[in-house]
Amino acid sequence: MRSPVRPAALIQAHLDTLEAPQRELVEALQKLVLAGAPTLSQTLQWGNIVFQRHGRNAIGIAAHREHVHLQFFNGQALAVQFSVLEGRGRGLRFLKLRPGQPLDDELVGNLVRASIEELD
Repeated sequence: MRSPVRPAALIQAHLDTLEAPQRELVEALQKLVLAGAPTLSQTLQWGNIVFQRHGRNAIGIAAHREHVHLQFFNGQALAVQFSVLEGRGRGLRFLKLRPGQPLDDELVGNLVRASIEELD
């Protein structure tokens, strides 16, 4: 019988497919998300790293050709407090980041913590 592929292996395989500038940004975001919410689990969905809490999608990292989105599945509730979030629709909002630009660790940490508080 085959053993299932572990999420960590899937995530590492996904990171290995990214070009260096995007991979570095995705890895930095991954560390910041886990630093702000260490109890989140990680998986790969829709070709993106997705952080879950109690089986619910909370935060995602989506790498695009020219930028990376830090996605908040409950972002609509955060948009009033964090005007830097982009997007429309029922729930998802994102922070658009470009490789090579400075990363605002404090902003990302605040967004992560606010997102998790909103889930509780």
